[in-house]
Amino acid sequence: MSMKRTNVYADPEDLALIKDASRRRGIPEAEIIREGIHLAAMANRVWDEPLDWPTFDGTGEPVTKEEIRAEFARRTDQ
Repeated sequence: MSMKRTNVYADPEDLALIKDASRRRGIPEAEIIREGIHLAAMANRVWDEPLDWPTFDGTGEPVTKEEIRAEFARRTDQ
């Protein structure tokens, strides 16, 4: 995977936390920063189409694991 270099400004306290985490985890500070960038990118992603979440008809009472599995299986078989 190719990478692109960029410059950002960061709070000194955040950089100190990253430095400590880098030492504890035994990985480069840059890897922690890349993880953070990826998480920020994914958290702000806009999907082209809405997700097709299963819905349930019922009384509003909590559903069981078995009901969820059955509904999911029914929808994936279609």
